[in-house]
Amino acid sequence: MDYASLVAQDLPIGSGVTEAACKIIVKQRLCQSGMKWRQKGASIILSLRTLERSNRWEQFWGKVSQYGVAYC
Repeated sequence: MDYASLVAQDLPIGSGVTEAACKIIVKQRLCQSGMKWRQKGASIILSLRTLERSNRWEQFWGKVSQYGVAYC
């Protein structure tokens, strides 16, 4: 990895940003007392939390309103 080049581009090179995102998006929701998750349910919840945190929530619901939801 060319750290000097990444730093020059103002790109994050540490794991702190990733660890903080995991704590906020994953740990706070999935690791509460008494919770048990299956992979599909956890995946759906994490996708929704990621949408909300990335400011794409309104765009998501606009697409749902336009095209509906496919149930699997």
